[in-house]
Order: sequence, then structure tokens, then C-alpha cells
Amino acid sequence: MPKMKTKKAAAKRFKITATGKLKHGVAGKRHRLMSHNAKYIRQNRGTSVGAKADEARVKKYLPYGL
Repeated sequence: MPKMKTKKAAAKRFKITATGKLKHGVAGKRHRLMSHNAKYIRQNRGTSVGAKADEARVKKYLPYGL
């Protein structure tokens, strides 16, 4: 059986932690930040853990856990 291919779009956007959770970047940080208050910008800094409902689908896209 051939190797499974990784969905490169998912590999660029998600990372699987050591405990198996999904990490992803937070949306809404690219432009138009003047209209958001400082609390919004501060809380959306860095990455966050993804929803449990989406884990199975995304892990299927990343068969080797990139």
C-alpha cells in the first residue's frame, strides 16, 4: 500500500501537540486592527487549542502528525 499523502494546506495551519491536541493560529490579526480594542488584540496573540469536534477531521489530513 502506498504512503498516505499529507494535506499541505492543513500542515501549514495546524500543529499537533505532544498530548494530541490541535494548535492553530487565531483569526482576525492580519489587518484592520485599528478598529479592534487593545484587549481583543492582546487576547488573540499567539496560538490557541482547536475544538475537539474538528480534531478527527484534521488528524486525518495529517497522517504523520506534523
